[in-house]
Amino acid sequence: MRFDIITLFPELFAPFLASGVTRRAYSSDQVAVRLWNPRDYAQGNYRRVDDRPFGGGPGMVMMIEPLQACLDAIRADRAEDPAEQVPLVLFSPIGRKLDHPAVERWAQSPGAILLCGRYEGIDQRFIDTHVNAQISLGDFVLSGGEIAAMALLDAVTRLQPGVLNDEGSHQLDSFNPSLNGLLDCPHYTRPEVWQGQEVPPVLMSGHHAQIERWRRDQSLEITARHRPDLLAQARDSGHLTRKDEAVLAKIADGL
Repeated sequence: MRFDIITLFPELFAPFLASGVTRRAYSSDQVAVRLWNPRDYAQGNYRRVDDRPFGGGPGMVMMIEPLQACLDAIRADRAEDPAEQVPLVLFSPIGRKLDHPAVERWAQSPGAILLCGRYEGIDQRFIDTHVNAQISLGDFVLSGGEIAAMALLDAVTRLQPGVLNDEGSHQLDSFNPSLNGLLDCPHYTRPEVWQGQEVPPVLMSGHHAQIERWRRDQSLEITARHRPDLLAQARDSGHLTRKDEAVLAKIADGL
């Protein structure tokens, strides 16, 4: 799997690629990451990559020529068959919001070229010609696409075999199919008592069936309180049991 990142600020990625549990995947090229700066492909003494927008208005717009030259270099370096080229992804407010099912699909893919916009945006002609998909992290605006690119990379990389210390760890994450798309339950560790607050006794019981039921009930309650939309999706998909519904009925009485 390989991700090529087009960014005017490649230095932002250095600590990200060298830190945390996912660094093993990047250092071993299990998830290969290549950084490409359009400024390296710009012409003139000033290596200009942006210009004022036609029609006036504030800010600057990223120019086509440096982006095109940069993309051509990436495609050549990847030596792809034209019929099997990986998609070019732009992080944009109009993109589809990134969610767990999308992350799982990307985790099974050969990778992509990630385009991190800056300033007021990118010349629309480049987008119309080359961009295959657009992704948004949510209904807010960032200074550039770099943070969004890191978010996608991190989410995809941690799903790769051998990246996490415990292979089953991500199976219990919020939104995971093993939780039927619900939020994860609370977690506890030592000490058993902290400032008068005790770990729930069931977790100390050693009774695995009761522990699993407690965790499921907690997941249902947290989702009902904080993300009822996810609960509705789980119900519509037929993922809730009669026992789940009975638990939810009691929770609803207390809300």
